[in-house]
Amino acid sequence: MNIVITGSLGNIGKPLTQELVQKGHTVTVISRKEERKKEIEAIGAKAAIGTMQDADFLAATFKGADIVYLMESWEGMASIFDKDADFIGAFNSIGNNYKQAVEQSGVKRIVHLSSIGAHTNKGTGSLFLHNTVENILKQLPGDVAIKFMRPVSFYTNIFRYMETIRNQGAIIQSYGGDQKEPWVSPLDIAAAVAAEMEKPFSGRTIHYLASEEVSPNEVAKIIGEAIGKPDLKWLVIPGEQMLDHMLAAGMNEWIAKGLVEMQAAQGSGSLYDDYYQNRPVMGKVKLVDFAKEFALIYHQ
Repeated sequence: MNIVITGSLGNIGKPLTQELVQKGHTVTVISRKEERKKEIEAIGAKAAIGTMQDADFLAATFKGADIVYLMESWEGMASIFDKDADFIGAFNSIGNNYKQAVEQSGVKRIVHLSSIGAHTNKGTGSLFLHNTVENILKQLPGDVAIKFMRPVSFYTNIFRYMETIRNQGAIIQSYGGDQKEPWVSPLDIAAAVAAEMEKPFSGRTIHYLASEEVSPNEVAKIIGEAIGKPDLKWLVIPGEQMLDHMLAAGMNEWIAKGLVEMQAAQGSGSLYDDYYQNRPVMGKVKLVDFAKEFALIYHQ
């Protein structure tokens, strides 16, 4: 098949592109950075250099594709430390650009990387923007089949805890405890997306993606053992205190408030209401596998 990948060669895009090329598909990877071109071509894919903000470029690149993989990259929009960034406007703009480009290009099969929390537009912090984009894409004509892929928290998000592990000897968040929650490896996301691309498409379907369910305290234990700090703890602080820390670090206020609200939904379990009703088959990569990768970077 002729497949177009948005999101360049990130944690998901690179293994996804590699697997699709190995399976014999013709793959075009969209990247905004000209310097990515050689790396994309080295994998055996074609490079299309342009941005998600350019609907005409997207439409021209999508034309003739059997499947298009759509994702919204937070990093591609603005830094979370840019105090003037408008993430709501950016998500709406990209969602509408995707819709316009799909309509203009005539593509009939879409795989959309959405997120946990996309089942609702309230109570999930900034994750509601994935609900916004899903609803924009649902406005496409009925003959466009869409698979909405909803991964849970990425293992790679644990890298964000590295600073407090180093400086304060703990993971510090505004929720925690022994209640299990789902995590996912980007490698398992890539494998699941590649598999779904080769299965039949029909209507609009939702697919949750997870690798393992572990509690915050288990995360601290597994990461701690991997880095040689077996007594590492996951400490819980009030949401207001968490917000103050993030704002003091220079984080965008809207993002910071959204993270605190999301963590409240994680703590209550409400973030996972729809996930638990549609629990997926778990992926292959477990937290102990990721912990080895974390330890290598931690000790560099």
